[in-house]
Amino acid sequence: MNATTPLPAAPRTVPARDRRADVLRFLAADAVQAANSGHPGAPLGMAEMAVALWHRHLRHDPAAPDWPDRDRFVLSNGHASMLLYALLHLSGYDLPLDELRRFRQLGSRTPGHPEVGHTPGVETTTGPLGQGLGNAVGMALGEALLAREFNRDGHVIVDHHTYVFLGDGCLMEGISHEACSLAGALGLGKLICLYDDNGISIDGEVGPWFADDTPRRFAAYGWHVVADVDGHDVDAVDRAIAAAKARGDAPSLICCRTEIGHGAPGKAGGHDVHGAPLGAETLQAMRSALGWTAAPFEVPESSYRDWNAGDLGAARRAAWQARMDAYAAAYPEAAAEFARRSRGALPAGFDTWFAAALTALQAEAPAVASRKASQQALDLIAPRLPELLGGSADLTGSNLTAFSGVRPVRRGFAEAGRHVNYGVREFGMGAVLNGLALHGGHLPYGGTFLTFSDYSRNAIRMAALMGVRSVFVLTHDSIGLGEDGPTHQPVEHLASLRLVPGVHVHRPCDAVETLAAWGAAVRRADGPSCLVLSRQTLPAQARDAGQLAAIARGGYVLAEAAGDRPEVAIVATGSEVALAMAARDALAAEGLAVRVVSMPCVELFDAQPQAWRAAVLPPGVPRLVVEAGATGGWWRLAGAGGQVLGIDRFGASGPAEALFEAFGLTARDVAAAARRLTRPEAAPAHP
Repeated sequence: MNATTPLPAAPRTVPARDRRADVLRFLAADAVQAANSGHPGAPLGMAEMAVALWHRHLRHDPAAPDWPDRDRFVLSNGHASMLLYALLHLSGYDLPLDELRRFRQLGSRTPGHPEVGHTPGVETTTGPLGQGLGNAVGMALGEALLAREFNRDGHVIVDHHTYVFLGDGCLMEGISHEACSLAGALGLGKLICLYDDNGISIDGEVGPWFADDTPRRFAAYGWHVVADVDGHDVDAVDRAIAAAKARGDAPSLICCRTEIGHGAPGKAGGHDVHGAPLGAETLQAMRSALGWTAAPFEVPESSYRDWNAGDLGAARRAAWQARMDAYAAAYPEAAAEFARRSRGALPAGFDTWFAAALTALQAEAPAVASRKASQQALDLIAPRLPELLGGSADLTGSNLTAFSGVRPVRRGFAEAGRHVNYGVREFGMGAVLNGLALHGGHLPYGGTFLTFSDYSRNAIRMAALMGVRSVFVLTHDSIGLGEDGPTHQPVEHLASLRLVPGVHVHRPCDAVETLAAWGAAVRRADGPSCLVLSRQTLPAQARDAGQLAAIARGGYVLAEAAGDRPEVAIVATGSEVALAMAARDALAAEGLAVRVVSMPCVELFDAQPQAWRAAVLPPGVPRLVVEAGATGGWWRLAGAGGQVLGIDRFGASGPAEALFEAFGLTARDVAAAARRLTRPEAAPAHP
């Protein structure tokens, strides 16, 4: 059984002063002081932990930050960013000393919290506490699955660890329970977390509000725990990491007792050192106390020699490349597939195949719920995209995220598996998806109900901030889910998700638009996609080849008005497109020329040239927007002379048909609203 275990016996001595740790301390403290902003306490307290990990265990190459088999390092307590920046600079990454001098300044590569893609060597954007830990679970899961899929007897090309630094705040956040419980259940033995146990947070000593027995908590998850490690003793931390690496059947937590602000006279051990510069007087006192004679941002040549990882990193990467070359000679197809997936590229010919599949589905014209259409799309796509890795937050049978023949991911990884049972852990699932995407080699998606996207909202935001290709499958998209009532019926969620910069929200109106949404999501390389899907059956819509191609533009003319120019344009999404089409038919019988515009993805439509947008929604033509959700975000598109028909209050429990009637969202209601826009004198009052 996994349990809390002591370190191997070692003499209890006061650790000797380690100059490799001190250079980290002073770079961090001087940068915070120069910026007059930042968090010096954690970098000062974790310096010896960093020496033990980066000097004796971490496999990385500063010249190749994206080397596929590098170890991953995640600073989950991202406020300690200057520790990471100092490590990257000293190790030899492309992060000059001038960038450390510009810490927290506009345009620098050393922002206040680590940002992936912005600073070489940063593996994930951290700051919202606990999410880096969740990302790391995804990275470790990605490594385990790729190793099972690609490694062969005598040919090991995937074999690396994921290391995490974390603090009390990460463990207080509920996401730590979600992610770490899952990691224990899956036995992610190459995940090693070092806990900066300093007992201090912003409000002071954490004891009155964080009294958890953390070692026993993690042992209960099934983790291997190394407790009571002196975090200021490099050798002790080194032994703990070695013990963790020896355990291949469980993730490890190393509990490092540290002093926040270690080395800062008069401030070490107190909460004031957490998030404020030390001050010139304290910095000078620290220099005197530690015998550090170098001026601010002056790094002794001996420190550069001690820390530079270039030669060792290059040798390690060359050794891996030799293994990779031998692998490619023995298994050329697998090697090419591994290289493709590591690049995040789609298979050759995918676009041509996908266009043919979309055309065939249009000819078939199935009438199904879009959640079912999504599963059918997965059945088509998954065999051609082996990197597609799905899952659900305990709603697989409702989200329909399991495709035909898929095998679940299970502890031990006897087989790779392509579907994760995340349990009722929406936030944890979102962070794990992001970690999988960041790690590379997989294209992850996960499902829950749209209303429960609230639980994973910050993970969705982080996916957008990082620009990673995570796919969030969000079903039961409106009051159309029926009897479960207002707790499960989303109202504000579509509008809320559309407010997040960089998120593409797809709400398809039928099976064809659903397949097109999946095509857009897997092709997208610069951010996440939300696929918002119905529980109720949606009728198929007729399209010609031009309209079929136009789905990818996010908004297009689905049905044209009779005559030269429409009198009104009805814009709709999802299940409401069918209402707009029925209203158009009714109004045509009255001689009213109505254009129906399907708008499956507003973000894609907004990105089109102005000429396209004007052709779809001509200036001067009144617009009626229809969506079973909050109306606020649609007024921009409707314009001053337009109208929005939606829902701005919570739902109710009842059959879907009765609810749409009660909330004024029927074809009759849509037709009445269109009449009011074009012929107000003839339109009856709204019921």
